[in-house]
Amino acid sequence: MITKDGRFAYEAAGDPDATPLIFLHGIGGAARAWRQQLARFSSQFRAIAWDMPGYGGSAPLASVSIAALADALQQFIEQLGATRPILVGHSIGGMIVQKWLAQSPKLVRAVVLAQTSSAFGKADGDWQKSFIAARLGPLDRGETMKSLAPSLVKELVGDDPDPKGMELARECMASVPEAGYRAMMLALMGFDQRSTLKDISIPTLLLSGSKDNNAPAPMMAKTATFIPSAEYVELAGVGHLANLERPDAFDEALGRFLNSVATKT
Repeated sequence: MITKDGRFAYEAAGDPDATPLIFLHGIGGAARAWRQQLARFSSQFRAIAWDMPGYGGSAPLASVSIAALADALQQFIEQLGATRPILVGHSIGGMIVQKWLAQSPKLVRAVVLAQTSSAFGKADGDWQKSFIAARLGPLDRGETMKSLAPSLVKELVGDDPDPKGMELARECMASVPEAGYRAMMLALMGFDQRSTLKDISIPTLLLSGSKDNNAPAPMMAKTATFIPSAEYVELAGVGHLANLERPDAFDEALGRFLNSVATKT
């Protein structure tokens, strides 16, 4: 589907009048990475997954930053006419949600920050520079997203991932436009929302994987202590792509949280 303004492509399932549940994928993802979740939660919600700007059928941004992506999220929500949605942000999707939340804290019912971080640190930090170099170096040397997809996905996952989920993860990664991948990686530099965590006053779930090297579980557990109403769940043996690696465990954790939100509101 495409929004009325033609800017955003998305997939959706469920009753258009139900509470909107919006999924935001990571740098190597796509709307279709959430298909199992759209199917699973469409009986209770209007389940929606966007293609991030510059991905799939969504128009690219003139200039990519987390702030610009947060503005795009606000425009997407307005285009959908989605009132008080629940947002589920994975990886960079979770960073976009945090940035958006700092500007629009009253517009949302609850959030899930899945395998994400509240800061990427200094733009000139050694760890940050080596992280970016490791990911962009192969492209600089002539590899393509398609040729890199199998190894990139393999590095991201934990123990015994679901074969179908891995196939979908490789498909999504292979189809990411190189320009978009580069721009999103660079957008991480300098991201820091740590100071706004204490202001998050809505129900919040932080979901981590014990084998996630990109958003390590101890870091996410610590982040949860700064958010007044946060709940923290760690999935054992899971790497960075929980909803594709262990879809049933991911859905169960998300479902429990969504049920608890329904009883609170």
